[in-house]
Amino acid sequence: MSVTTPLPVVLAGARGHGRWHLANIRRLQHQGLVRLAGICELNPLSEDELEAFAGELPEQSADFGALLDSTGARAAVICTPIPTHTELALTAASRGVHLLLEKPPAATWADYARMTEGVREAGVACQIGFQSFGSHAVPAIKDLVRSGAVGNVRGIGAAGAWVRDDTYFRRAPWAGRRRLGGTDVVDGVLTNPLAHAVATALELADRGTAEDVATIETELFRAHDIESDDTSCARVTTTDGLPVTVAVTLCAEEAGEPYVIVHGDRGRVTFWYKQDRVLVQRAGHGPEEAVHGRTDLLENLVDHLEHGTALLVPPERTGAFMRVVDAVRTAPDPTALPATAWHTRPDGPGGGNRRVVRGIDGTVAAAADTLTLFSELGASWARPSEVSTP
Repeated sequence: MSVTTPLPVVLAGARGHGRWHLANIRRLQHQGLVRLAGICELNPLSEDELEAFAGELPEQSADFGALLDSTGARAAVICTPIPTHTELALTAASRGVHLLLEKPPAATWADYARMTEGVREAGVACQIGFQSFGSHAVPAIKDLVRSGAVGNVRGIGAAGAWVRDDTYFRRAPWAGRRRLGGTDVVDGVLTNPLAHAVATALELADRGTAEDVATIETELFRAHDIESDDTSCARVTTTDGLPVTVAVTLCAEEAGEPYVIVHGDRGRVTFWYKQDRVLVQRAGHGPEEAVHGRTDLLENLVDHLEHGTALLVPPERTGAFMRVVDAVRTAPDPTALPATAWHTRPDGPGGGNRRVVRGIDGTVAAAADTLTLFSELGASWARPSEVSTP
């Protein structure tokens, strides 16, 4: 599997979040680690959009397979609509092209299983794009917990309170949809914008594989006029009985940094995963705060191919997350919150109107703090959870 750098890379999906990948590839290209060999977009990027690559413009095509063939790419970054992930990943794998695949890796468990099997059979490396797994805080927290610093772990909580407006749900035809043209999309708050909260909580629980999941309870709601959920919670109970509870919203009163809490019987660890910031609170000690470094996932993939360094996010470490995705997909459609539960504000980040669920910031935080669901917290609009067994 050994390769030499710079590694020729094709980027599928260079707009939207793909712009971040484009900038990251440019950064690593300056370091001599990769070379942007091609861009797959239905509408090619203009020279202005590619001005940073002036003098060495990559090849462009809407045909991903043909582009991989013509460029001789050894790796591909896939940042396209969720339902396209599996087929594009298999197209790359069939050509021996290694992968950085954006999250969620697939829209259904069946597609995820088909993708992972195809990648395994092809013998290519596949990294799933949960950037928080690259935080050096993750192994540091695991080591701390294993040392007994916070006592016996009694559960993991996660909270995310973000602000999105109506323009966010118009950003693409599949935005805010559960299905599109008969195809599963599952663009809900738990499965896409705040998917990191779910995956990182399962990772810190050290129970990230599909086999670690016993049951999943979901409570899915929407304040916006969309098909999918924008205010939801889920509780995964692992095979050894550990609860992992995640509560998230896109209808926050004030935008906040999402976080994960490891609850021990003698303390707790809070991890703000976008900031790589950790706060340790434990019996007999003052609070200890630290900010950690982070390893880039594409850089880690190159390291893996060149030196055999372990991948940070191989597909199997996202199996439990995909069980949650499938539980959300197969759950009843989200419940529309009554008009009395939310109000509209005109100050959305995209310049549109946003719906704010009254008191949701505190409710989300309380769920992560107590490992309980919205209905158990007594939210007037919450209904009992749907429970699925993988």
